[in-house]
Amino acid sequence: MKIGDKVRFLSEIGGGRVSGFQGKNVVLVEDEDGFEIPMAINDVVVIASDDYSTANAMANAKTNANANSNTPDGMSIKQKLSNGLNANDPLQEEEDYDPADKEITFRAPVEERKGGNKLSVYLAFIPIDVKEFTNSRFECYIVNDSNYYLRYNYLVAENQNWQLRLDGEIEPNTKCFVEELGREDLNEMEHIALQMMAYKKDKAFILKPTMDVQFRLDPVKFYKFHCFQDNDFFEEPALLFTVIENDEQPRPLIVDAKKLKQEMYRKVKEDEKKPVKSVQKKGNDEIVVVDLHADEVLETTNGMSNSDILEYQLKVFRDTLAEYANKRGQKIVFIHGKGEGVLRRAIINDLSYRYKRYQYQDASFQEYGYGATQVTIR
Repeated sequence: MKIGDKVRFLSEIGGGRVSGFQGKNVVLVEDEDGFEIPMAINDVVVIASDDYSTANAMANAKTNANANSNTPDGMSIKQKLSNGLNANDPLQEEEDYDPADKEITFRAPVEERKGGNKLSVYLAFIPIDVKEFTNSRFECYIVNDSNYYLRYNYLVAENQNWQLRLDGEIEPNTKCFVEELGREDLNEMEHIALQMMAYKKDKAFILKPTMDVQFRLDPVKFYKFHCFQDNDFFEEPALLFTVIENDEQPRPLIVDAKKLKQEMYRKVKEDEKKPVKSVQKKGNDEIVVVDLHADEVLETTNGMSNSDILEYQLKVFRDTLAEYANKRGQKIVFIHGKGEGVLRRAIINDLSYRYKRYQYQDASFQEYGYGATQVTIR
């Protein structure tokens, strides 16, 4: 560094030409207004070197100062420094610009997998603490196992109304976290609905039908570890509900209401009936468990009124009691759910007037959750 060199300050905005030195560590920098500013040599960097004599260098510096003072806005560098540099000042742009601040607009194209053009979507529940399963909370995910984007609405039924919990877009072959649930939450949300539309971006695709699928959450399953199975989507065992698989929905969405009512009351062969009963061994006793939820006793409820559904559920209840009428001491657990308690009240009414000899009580919460009644044949 020598007299006449053009320099810039490192620790603050500004600069000028070297006019002299004070000792070994201080350099005098003359700015464009003719002021000499003492600066530490370490805070100054040379941006242009002048090989002319000191006198010529000083003359050139003053000439440049006078020339630069006639800026379009009529302000000197000193005035700009006192007022703050404007956005069009190239010096400020050079100081403030950082390539890392530039917005990233590049997006890698979505990789499609073989066989992924058939829609497969699942609703999954994962225990957070597998080792403490009986006390664990659960994470809920939507799994998109396809090459399509999914625009979705996730809804939960509260009494007779629905509430939107989450909506958004899921990328192909990914899963989306929905919410965390405790067992106390599961008893308040018996029904879940997923509304979805599938599409691709920046390319042609086969149009898929929009989906509106409802599920009944059975809280009892969340107490049984064997209901959580190994799967291809999570390292932990998961309770999976199929929304659609290989373009096929597990249940029909549209049915003929008249035909449904005829089929509902028509006697069918035993092997054609949908199983609603299971037998559990408890010590020396065998307990019959009957799930009276509508989607367990009926293939679909589309086209049916609430009274139609209730009447059929009571028919299953009465037929079961008639089947075991001669087995004294037989215990039967009827799972009717919590809900608004309409089905439970109808069952209690029957037990109080039609089946006065039979004993009944609330079934074990630990085994069956809320909404189950145990009947003992007498």
